[in-house]
Amino acid sequence: NGAARVLECRRMVQALNTSIGMRVVVDVVYNHTLGSGPHGTTSVLDKVVPGYYLRRTSQGDIENSTCCNNTASEHYMMGRLIVDDLVHWATTYKVDGFRFDLMGHIMKSVMLRARDSLRALTLEKDGVDGSKIYMYGEGWDYAEVANNQRGVNAGQLNLANTGIGSFNDRIREACNGGSPFADPRLQGYMTGLYLQPSGYPQGSLEDQLGHFSHLADVISVGLAGNLRTYTLTDKAGNTVSGEDVKFGGGAPCGYAASPEETVNYVSAHDNETLFDTIMLKAAPQARLEDRCRMNHMSTALVALAQGVPFFHAGDEILRSKSLDRDSYNSGDWFNRLDFTYQTNNFGVGMPGYAKNEPRWDIHGPLLANPDLKPNEAHIRAALNNMHELLRIRRSSPLFRLRSAAAVQERVSFLNCGPKAIPGVIVMAIKDGGSHEPDLEQLDPEFECTVTVFNARPSSATIVLPKNMAKNLQLHPVQVSSADPQLVNATFDEALGEISVPKRTTAVFVSKRIQ
Repeated sequence: NGAARVLECRRMVQALNTSIGMRVVVDVVYNHTLGSGPHGTTSVLDKVVPGYYLRRTSQGDIENSTCCNNTASEHYMMGRLIVDDLVHWATTYKVDGFRFDLMGHIMKSVMLRARDSLRALTLEKDGVDGSKIYMYGEGWDYAEVANNQRGVNAGQLNLANTGIGSFNDRIREACNGGSPFADPRLQGYMTGLYLQPSGYPQGSLEDQLGHFSHLADVISVGLAGNLRTYTLTDKAGNTVSGEDVKFGGGAPCGYAASPEETVNYVSAHDNETLFDTIMLKAAPQARLEDRCRMNHMSTALVALAQGVPFFHAGDEILRSKSLDRDSYNSGDWFNRLDFTYQTNNFGVGMPGYAKNEPRWDIHGPLLANPDLKPNEAHIRAALNNMHELLRIRRSSPLFRLRSAAAVQERVSFLNCGPKAIPGVIVMAIKDGGSHEPDLEQLDPEFECTVTVFNARPSSATIVLPKNMAKNLQLHPVQVSSADPQLVNATFDEALGEISVPKRTTAVFVSKRIQ
């Protein structure tokens, strides 16, 4: 009964908006269709105007790089279909945002038409405030659309100054290590590279330190909203911009023109969960407690970065799919989410053959090890960590700056350059007031924040600049934290030193004098 399903969906969106106060984002997949041809039972567009709506190769075959039957948004009416459908969803279902699957396969011109059409919607005329609708997606630039071969596409590097967000794979890969297409044992900043090597070949310790220091620069750019013009001190001590810092293959790390254009994340529905990623990468001698803290620290990067934070369902409860890297067809057995917190679903069986068999020799020993299976206490600790991070982000507009100019004039990084202590990123954010009369005051409570991400397997002490080393105290949320390690996060004003325990994110604030 199609009409009943439509009504149920509209009621669901309404209830989420009004009863719970949650906004609703629809995942839209305009880049391909299930069927094609004039006779296919699942073919639709190819029956309307055969050969028009789908993208072809130079030999006349249908492109299949998205998975199957790629659509041709460079053709005007395919673009119009996308725009009209988005407006329909916004006005009829009252949804609040759209997440575009493989957005890089859609032309930028279509995305701009869609943006303008949505922003033109008003409460008086359409029942919707289109200015509040957020658009973001996967800006991957590959296959037949790579390097704008079919027209300027909605890839990451083409979206600056559009207000359209794209997933920041830079901070994800720097945090985790490697990439979804590389060996899963390659380590990253939060998973033990250099600090606790796994034994998997990753170069000499000196090589690892060089790469590790570069990852710190990549993460810092991400924490600053992945802005292309943001300037910072790199590992060599040079002043560089976000686009000067390079990502895999020599692409610029920073590419956004404003924070809203960056969606920071470390895991999503594709590939392994964050917990499973850590299981694959952490050193064999790393205890379960240490692996859980790697999970805490990774989510902290996302929660406290400028830009839009994105969390995969279950990041907050150590969710596992038992190392399944593509669980689309794996059913509830591997995709289970346990909100009683009794299990995180690790070790429930070997993941499916089709996508995982080449890695079974790596998976087997990990999944069979009972010492790597979290209990309720581990899961609740991760949940408490997430709750606290979100409360901290919400506590101050300094963690949610709205423009590139605001980020540049307020956000800075300490412990930089060739003399930096490896494994410690220090982010300071200042606000205006009597101490900074030329800067607009945004936060009524805090004059500044200093966040220390200590990824080291040991505690770390950082000496702050004299103009910053005063009146700092642990954030009120962390003063009453459920994490017992935060008791040891301290600031010594006489010495100007901040000390933070191993694998801990500590946020210090300077309160305004009332």
